[in-house]
Amino acid sequence: MRALRRDLSIYLSIFGMTPKVFMAYQLWFWIGLVLNTIGMAILVFFWRAVYADTDSVAALSLQQTLTYILLAQIFFPLTDVDLIFDFGFNLREGNIIHFLLRPINFQGMYYVQNLSSLMMRLILQIPIAVVATLLFGLQWPTDPATWGAFAVSALLGFTALFFFHWFLACLTFYTTEVWGLGVLIFGMSLFLSGSLVPLTMMPGWLQTVVLSIPFAQAIAVPVSLLTGITPLIQAPLVWLTQLAWVTGMWLVSALFFRVAVRKVTVQGG
Repeated sequence: MRALRRDLSIYLSIFGMTPKVFMAYQLWFWIGLVLNTIGMAILVFFWRAVYADTDSVAALSLQQTLTYILLAQIFFPLTDVDLIFDFGFNLREGNIIHFLLRPINFQGMYYVQNLSSLMMRLILQIPIAVVATLLFGLQWPTDPATWGAFAVSALLGFTALFFFHWFLACLTFYTTEVWGLGVLIFGMSLFLSGSLVPLTMMPGWLQTVVLSIPFAQAIAVPVSLLTGITPLIQAPLVWLTQLAWVTGMWLVSALFFRVAVRKVTVQGG
């Protein structure tokens, strides 16, 4: 019991440190606000042009598509897991050794850090949500049950994606350069997460591919519940599928880490 309280105290301390990091770099918040507004405007005008000569695409109206796209942009931090670049930096600087020697679960520490970072990023998305509402006419769902289903799905999807990124980050133990791998994964995540195009608009074979990897679990799946593209009655099945992803990726990532960490080389040693 004492050990549990000690670990909980450590995790809470880690959780509380992340907001302080964000507060130290306020300039990035304002830059991100401008860039996100521009990106959101581009997507809105693009989809309006797509629907210029039609009332629906893949059984979705313009309003449904815009609602999905705008909500996907607001909740995009759900996909923001930067483990590859973080692992690469710590390997290059030699900090990885200090983390591994700490009397705390290495993966658990990173999960708490990323969960705290997610909550802070979502709070910082409030101005973007205001812009989407006032400038682009975003219509927010009003059903509390829908929001509850979304919250559970978003947490499960984020957790599954975290473990998947942990698995990918372990590949950095086998290479001396992570930039290419990081950019590749970011590009894949941007498209395969469903943040740019609703999954229902993709060809059947591509939907199968996207749903066979965890990228879509953090954005496309929960936002589809939130917008009604996926009926609320299917929420338990969605949660069960995501829970299977979480369990599977946790086991695979933990096992792969135990193997890959043996390849750690710091400063040529």
